[in-house]
Amino acid sequence: MRRVAIVGTGLIGASVGLALKAKGFAGEVVGWDANAAELQAARELGAIDSALAGRDAVLETDADVVVLATPVLPILDWMERLAPVLGEDQLVTDVGSTKREIAALAAGLFNRPGRARFLPGHPMAGKESGGAALAEADLFRDAVWLFTPMGAEESAMEGSWRAAVAGFGARVRDMDAARHDEVCAWVSHLPQMVATAMSAMLEDEFAADAAEKAAMQTSAFQDDLRAVGGRALREMTRLGASPYSMWRDVAMTNTEAIAATLAALEQRLAYVRENLRTPELRDEFALANRFRAKRG
Repeated sequence: MRRVAIVGTGLIGASVGLALKAKGFAGEVVGWDANAAELQAARELGAIDSALAGRDAVLETDADVVVLATPVLPILDWMERLAPVLGEDQLVTDVGSTKREIAALAAGLFNRPGRARFLPGHPMAGKESGGAALAEADLFRDAVWLFTPMGAEESAMEGSWRAAVAGFGARVRDMDAARHDEVCAWVSHLPQMVATAMSAMLEDEFAADAAEKAAMQTSAFQDDLRAVGGRALREMTRLGASPYSMWRDVAMTNTEAIAATLAALEQRLAYVRENLRTPELRDEFALANRFRAKRG
């Protein structure tokens, strides 16, 4: 690889640029972002060497690897735009949080004579908040970086990108796109929805509402919440700080799998509620302890 173009220079995109630089990539890293402030921040951090001058410049890039580091719906849009103009010696990859729709679209647009290669990817790394200012070269260290290959024989450029990702300290793993979305619904998307719902519920319960609670009583409730909640509350609601803009596209492109996990959780919570005074609650704790013990 001699040049990498990063489309979307927020937390993940800028961290990719920083990781490339930290691992000795001698080529050029260029970037573009719809948000001029994010693009400038990435440049000031040294995540990119230069900024591409607009969307047309992205479409005209001669970069060996184009990394689509935007939310899923813009990724799909960029795939449509890039497929007709890139060459077969170029590689497009992404960092989208869902993979089924991306892989399905890629199958019709890429990996054919005269067209660029496409390798769907998803680093299981991030923070509650986004933005280039929070980017880190070590963000992917010890994280799993999932790829959902398209089935064709791997190109040299795909091999180079995989090697670069491994060089970031990530643990590279391949997975079928549909299986990816199913698994991520359980281990990533469900925890986010639970934290969001719990945080919103607590805000409703303890928010300052003059029509329902006197000002002093509300203040006392909030003080008690902070004092008593402690670490357990902080950990349970930590993901609740994640903005809707980060999760809208995940919900829209993995709706069925997320809905299934939420339905399963609703049933489980009902079971716990119904057994608060029975030995079955002890059994539920035993199952939970067993799951945690297996995973350290």
